Amino acid sequence: MSINFSTRRRTLAALVALSGAALAPISFAQNYPSKPIRLIVPFTVGGVTDSGARVVAEQLSRRLGQQVIVDNRPGASGNIGTQMVSKADPDGYTLLLSFDGTMVINPHVYEKIPFDTVGDFAPVGKVGDAALILVAHPSVKAKNWRDLVAESKAAKGGLSYGTSGVAGTPHIAGELLRQKTGVNLSHVPYKGGGQAMGDVMGGNIPLVFTAVASAYPHLKSGKVIPIAVATAQRVPSLPDVPTFMESGVTDFQMNSWIGIFAPIKTPRPVVDRLNGELNAVLNDPDTRTKLDTLGITATPGTPEKFGEEIKTDLRRFRDVVKAAAIKLD
Repeated sequence: MSINFSTRRRTLAALVALSGAALAPISFAQNYPSKPIRLIVPFTVGGVTDSGARVVAEQLSRRLGQQVIVDNRPGASGNIGTQMVSKADPDGYTLLLSFDGTMVINPHVYEKIPFDTVGDFAPVGKVGDAALILVAHPSVKAKNWRDLVAESKAAKGGLSYGTSGVAGTPHIAGELLRQKTGVNLSHVPYKGGGQAMGDVMGGNIPLVFTAVASAYPHLKSGKVIPIAVATAQRVPSLPDVPTFMESGVTDFQMNSWIGIFAPIKTPRPVVDRLNGELNAVLNDPDTRTKLDTLGITATPGTPEKFGEEIKTDLRRFRDVVKAAAIKLD
């Protein structure tokens, strides 16, 4: 059997095209990055997510040899900035740094949400876990969790606790505590954690659930007092503050993680490059110290491990949100 010249030429051309397509992502990754990277943070400047993003962006810029620019795009509990990244070109030059509230809670509380956490994003890596803490105005009689439960049940209407907003991780933490323990707490949502902290310091509300980073300076000044932290172990910066589990709440742990995502079709070699550099940053002692100051425990790992945690949290928070009947338009 003979094969004519034109057929052989077409076959050879097809093989060259296939090999070129296979090598293209690898070649692209070897030259990546060749220009600045935009890191979208879907929240305002100054919060824990934004502060953590800036620590990581500074160090990634040095390692990648290109500037990683933090671009704040707040709105709709993080949905607006998150949607922007979901529709961005999957070339590694537009990334998202977000937190669990937007990625695994919002899908359960919004009737319509403009992105699919699993379908629209490729996890790059988890940056860390941000510890949550319940603090009180000094006028609150209870100075520990057990006494606070008793005081809440004795008070007419219970005790109010402020958070950064409806369906945020602190709100979900408060609802989970109420479901687990029967504590009589009433949620007061604010437009940000700073407003909630201002009201508890002013004595307008008795309690606030917030990130350790937001509460830390006010704890040191005595303007608020600690009740408990929602971590598995005590927070290094607050070694005298017990965990909820130490205080008698069985199996209660509610960290608020932050992590980096890329659009779903970003080439795997690019995701791997970013993950490797992120892990190097998170293993750097200076970076870990800076994140510790913000109440964030660095958690280097693989994209797969982060992806599995995301799927687990989506299932876990679905049940909490349903039981608390939390819904937003």
